[in-house]
Amino acid sequence: MTPLIRLTDIHKRYREGDRERTVFRGASLSVAPGEWIALLGRSGSGKSTLLNLVSGIDLPDRGDVEVGGSPINRLSERERTLFRRRHIGFVFQFYNLIPTLTVQENLLLPLELAGGITTDGRQRASELLDRVGLADRAGSYPDRLSGGEQQRVAVVRALIHRPALVLADEPTGNLDSETGQQVLELFEQLVRQSGVTLVMVTHSGEVATLADRVFTVRDGGLVERSRTEGGA
Repeated sequence: MTPLIRLTDIHKRYREGDRERTVFRGASLSVAPGEWIALLGRSGSGKSTLLNLVSGIDLPDRGDVEVGGSPINRLSERERTLFRRRHIGFVFQFYNLIPTLTVQENLLLPLELAGGITTDGRQRASELLDRVGLADRAGSYPDRLSGGEQQRVAVVRALIHRPALVLADEPTGNLDSETGQQVLELFEQLVRQSGVTLVMVTHSGEVATLADRVFTVRDGGLVERSRTEGGA
């Protein structure tokens, strides 16, 4: 099976003041379509940087990044932006919902950016809201929702345009344990059923038990580990 994500010999450094910090030193990764990958590691180890490299928000100093056969690091900035809009969904720790838009408008925004809102798109938004128990909140603004409700909206927003890949950066990090578990169950339900590939940065040991494969970002590389091992 052709990988959806292929990282080959990735090197990445950042300059911090007068010093350079090496984040990746020859890291490689292959992810099959439909896989759920969990990324563990210490704060500052490079987990979020990896998501930025996969999405083309950031570029490697050396090495290649391919998503769906497209050489992300060889595309222009505009091409990478368009690629993200069409093929990648994002879920963040702090939801990143636009406060001046209603729940429904937040959901429809990725469709608008990807080419336009259709009748089918509006129907899909309504159906997804219903599936996560928020059909009656379509006209509400984000500040009227609880943290768990906002994150449910964020998960649906990441899936609204039927992306091949969802990148989630600590999606339960701002939630209490019970609500976080509910959000993980939502990922399990919606992402698995849609066949989307999921790469999730987390500190949660619960995620490691749900994911197909678990990697630790450590010493400039990616180390695969057993799902039954402890947390980050």
